[in-house]
Amino acid sequence: MIKLFSLKQQKEGESRTSGKRTSAAQLRIQKDLSDLNLPKTCQIEFPDNDDLINFKLSISPDEGFYKNGKFMFCFKVSQNYPHEPPKVKCETMVYHPNIDLEGNVCLNILREDWKPVLTINAIIYGIQYLFLEPNADDPLNKDAAEVLRQNRRLFEQNVQRSMRGGYIGSTYFDRCLR
Repeated sequence: MIKLFSLKQQKEGESRTSGKRTSAAQLRIQKDLSDLNLPKTCQIEFPDNDDLINFKLSISPDEGFYKNGKFMFCFKVSQNYPHEPPKVKCETMVYHPNIDLEGNVCLNILREDWKPVLTINAIIYGIQYLFLEPNADDPLNKDAAEVLRQNRRLFEQNVQRSMRGGYIGSTYFDRCLR
C-alpha cells in the first residue's frame, strides 16, 4: 500500500513540475474515447493528436434519405464535461430538418436532456439516428421540416439535389456524395 501511495505522490510531483495537470474533463473524454464503439458508417479524426477535446466525426449513412452522403461534424468538449454536453456543429451544409444552414444540430441530448452519464458514443448514435429518421416535429430548418411533413417525395428529391450539389430555393449546397 505504501508503494502505491509513493508512486501516486511521484506522479503528482511530475505533473506539477511539467506544469500540466489532467483535468476531469480530459480524463472523462479519454475514457469515453477508449470505450467508443463506432458504427461502420462513422469515423473520428483528431486534427491534433495531443488534443482529445476537439475532434471531427464523419458520418456516411448507408441507408435512408442521406444514403451515400458524407457529413462532417466538429466536436468541442469544454472543461465542464461531462456536466455539460460538448458543442457539436455540422460542417457540411445539409438540407435537414434538424440541422440548420449554420450547422447547429437539434438533438435533445445536446440540450435539455443532457446528463453526465451520457457519453460521446451516445451523441454519435444520436446524430446518426437523425440521418436515418429526420424529425420534422423538432426542427431547426423549418422549411425542410415542412416539406418532410407535407410531401416526403419532394423532401427526398430536395435531399438528393442538395447532396449532388445544387440549389434548394435560393440556398446553394456543395456536393457531399461519397
